[in-house]
Amino acid sequence: MARDLPAFTLAGYDKGRGFLTQALWFAVMNTVFMAWFCPARLRVALLRAFGAKIGEGVFIRHKVRILWPWKLSIGDHSWIGEGAWLLNLEPVAIGSHVCISQEAMLCTGSHDHRAADFRYRNAPIVVEDGAWVAVRATVLAGVTVGRHAVAGAGAVVHRDLPELTLQTVDGGRRPVEEPK
Repeated sequence: MARDLPAFTLAGYDKGRGFLTQALWFAVMNTVFMAWFCPARLRVALLRAFGAKIGEGVFIRHKVRILWPWKLSIGDHSWIGEGAWLLNLEPVAIGSHVCISQEAMLCTGSHDHRAADFRYRNAPIVVEDGAWVAVRATVLAGVTVGRHAVAGAGAVVHRDLPELTLQTVDGGRRPVEEPK
């Protein structure tokens, strides 16, 4: 099968807001939201203004990229580390007391490699309460990271990670103790 990239369309993909809202978000994200001088409280306020559902005590560092705030929910007292990228073409739900570490990526979008037109194959991501997505770990479309699970540094999580499980960079999985 030959790849036919000009045949690619956005069929079936809903960005969730009109062009003007998208453009305004990109302007705000790239000039204020990601800047080192923007206070964390203002980042949370900006996300809420663009439709994100954000709990209390959420801390978001600078250089964080979020594609569509209106497709994001974060529970109470969660942290998003410097340089994290939430590529949320579909909804991303982050629970309470979750840590998304530096340069981690949550990617809800992909392409169907079996289709000549390379159509989207997107799916939401859920990160449950108490989970930790460590530095430079990647969570892919359709995955649920279970309660108190750990996606270890550099890990690529392509299938559900059960609660109280650690996935390492080599794909190995082992149980972890529940935090006290």
